[in-house]
Amino acid sequence: MEIRLATLYDLESLILIFEKYRDFYKKMADYETAKSFLEERISRNESVIYIAEANQKIVGFTQLYPLFSSTRMKKLWLLNDLYVEEEYRQKGISVALIDRAKELCRETGACQLSLETSKTNMVGNNLYPKTDFQLDTETNFYYWVP
Repeated sequence: MEIRLATLYDLESLILIFEKYRDFYKKMADYETAKSFLEERISRNESVIYIAEANQKIVGFTQLYPLFSSTRMKKLWLLNDLYVEEEYRQKGISVALIDRAKELCRETGACQLSLETSKTNMVGNNLYPKTDFQLDTETNFYYWVP
């Protein structure tokens, strides 16, 4: 298994696993929009996508977005997406993808790697503490939807 940076050459294969990820979150399949979305993120360098490959097949991915902290005056990364094909789970792939995301933080001098997941995501809520993520119990997370 290899973890590497996704490129536009990976787009067609990446769309397939990206849509499985979206399906996990109960989103309707939309391959054309997914293709445009991923193509824009990669070509505009608006995100970093690492893929896990096994037998020349993408079996997992994580997508990270850059953010900035004014109080710390540094970059931080948002680990927004993490997905591993069902038949490849429990093989350390998600941990390897998280480890690569942590490397990106060190390489870019970032002050933090953040993520959020639903309270009902038992897999994620068991995985993240095992990979040294700390649960923030001191702040409130708010959002606004236009």
